[in-house]
Amino acid sequence: MELSIDRLTKHYGKKIAVDCVSATLTPGVYGLLGANGAGKTTLMRMLCAILEPTSGEVRLDGKEIAAMGENYRDVLGYLPQDFGFYPTYTAAEFLSYIATLKGLPRDMAQRRIRELLGTVGLLGAAKKKLRTFSGGMKQRVGIAQALLNDPQVLILDEPTAGLDPKERVHLRNLLADYAGERIVILSTHIVSDVEAIADQVLVMKNGRFLLRGTVPELVRQANGKVWELTVPAAQARAWESRFTVANFRHEGEGDYVVLRIVSDERPAEQAVPCRATMEDLYLYHFGEEA
Repeated sequence: MELSIDRLTKHYGKKIAVDCVSATLTPGVYGLLGANGAGKTTLMRMLCAILEPTSGEVRLDGKEIAAMGENYRDVLGYLPQDFGFYPTYTAAEFLSYIATLKGLPRDMAQRRIRELLGTVGLLGAAKKKLRTFSGGMKQRVGIAQALLNDPQVLILDEPTAGLDPKERVHLRNLLADYAGERIVILSTHIVSDVEAIADQVLVMKNGRFLLRGTVPELVRQANGKVWELTVPAAQARAWESRFTVANFRHEGEGDYVVLRIVSDERPAEQAVPCRATMEDLYLYHFGEEA
């Protein structure tokens, strides 16, 4: 299976949201990483054939998705950033409604709904109204509806928003397992989610793919740009105004702080080089937006 993105572009008037991006995706987990406004959601909506591109095309196994129509929707699962739901429906009723829209046979749908509610940890809440659900519970219902038709292409826009750390880990494990023979595209600005499960990372900035590679490949690009520097606590804010500071921690009685600085050049003679992480790479490219 192959999802081909060929010079995909989207304009809104004079604004270019996605700027001639190309990529070829095969089964695995792809992390789409970028700051808010980078073009991630617009790209994903075009990959779902919800939004018509200004130019360029998307093909699944050589067939243009716009021409595939319902045949493409049959193999697609999508969780939008803000998915709609009916607050008076129970979780089971809502998923039954979505299953009907997807054209799933009733017996298969009921079996799949029970299975997925168990997978996302909501089987005990199946008969509760969605209006009573927390944000994290609603998000888990959204994940379940995206998986209802056992899609071959699964596209998730900010799927871990609202989830607590335990739920996020569970979802990451679920997606890593699910992606064996399928294409999973995960959009987020939460670096740790991408770092944990992505086989490939696509970094978007200003509507373009800025970087692409595995986590180790991308992290290597930040080596030599990360430093630790110990300064008096009273000077910490001054350093923060001059450099991108990824982290700082107090030492001793709090009179000094250790700054983790992302910078092309050594910020001070006493600064010590550190091993880079994906978060450092992200801050290197998105420091101002972050």
